[in-house]
This record gives sequence, C-alpha cells and structure tokens, in this order.
Amino acid sequence: MPQSLAKIYIHLIFSTKDREANILPRYKEKLHAYIGGTLNGIGCQCLAIGGMADHMHLLFCLARTKTIADAVKEIKTAATQWYKEQLHCNFAWQRGYAAFSVSASRLEAVKAYIHNQPIHHAKHTFQEEYTAFLKSYGLSYDEAYVWD
Repeated sequence: MPQSLAKIYIHLIFSTKDREANILPRYKEKLHAYIGGTLNGIGCQCLAIGGMADHMHLLFCLARTKTIADAVKEIKTAATQWYKEQLHCNFAWQRGYAAFSVSASRLEAVKAYIHNQPIHHAKHTFQEEYTAFLKSYGLSYDEAYVWD
C-alpha cells in the first residue's frame, strides 16, 4: 500500500501537580481554547476539552506522525507556559497521564462525558474517576506511582 492512513481517537486525562485546584474558573475557557489550538497546531484534531479545577479531559484524533507521548508533552508544555504567563504563577501538571482509545461509534458519548464533568464530579472525585478508567481498560498500576 503506497499510502499510510490512520484515524485514532484518544481520550486523554491528566491532572495538575498534586491535584491542586489551580485551574481558575476565569481562565478555564481560555486555557481550553489554548490547548485546543495547540492540538490543532500539531495536527491532532481537537474534538472536546473539559475538566475541573484539578484535571483535564481531552478528546482528539492523533496525528498519523505523532506518538501519544509526544502529543502529551507538547500539550502540557505549551499549556504550562501559557498559564504561567497569564497568571505569573508557579503552575505544573502531574508527570503522568492516561490515554485511552475511543472507537468512532463512541465519540459522541465521550464528548458528552467530557462536557458534563461538573455533573459527574458532583458524585465522584478525580481519583475515583481515574482509577475507574484504569480498571475498565484493564490497566494494572501501582497506587504509589499513580499520584505523583
């Protein structure tokens, strides 16, 4: 086959350093827009962004020429720099992340889940949500290293 084609949807979840509520409400939409622009700029079509003051959910189509690790690094680096410039503060994301594949048939459901984070988190903490995702995808993990 002379052409390389791919369409891989990723649901990415990561939190602020120590899960501190550092994403201030007045900057949340601007941060989401900046991250969306960063994703699009690296060739990863942004489909949805949401989250809470301590974590983010992104849904995007991974560029054929990017690894997940490279995309995450570029997103976090750009968002960190932007946020620090806006607030003139010390801001950081946790080192790790979770990335899950999403089938095309589930895109609308995942978008809705991401956009309804405030409703979801009225009942569940970030830690409960995160570990539920890890378990539902059959990922084994060491609790000592999940929460850096």
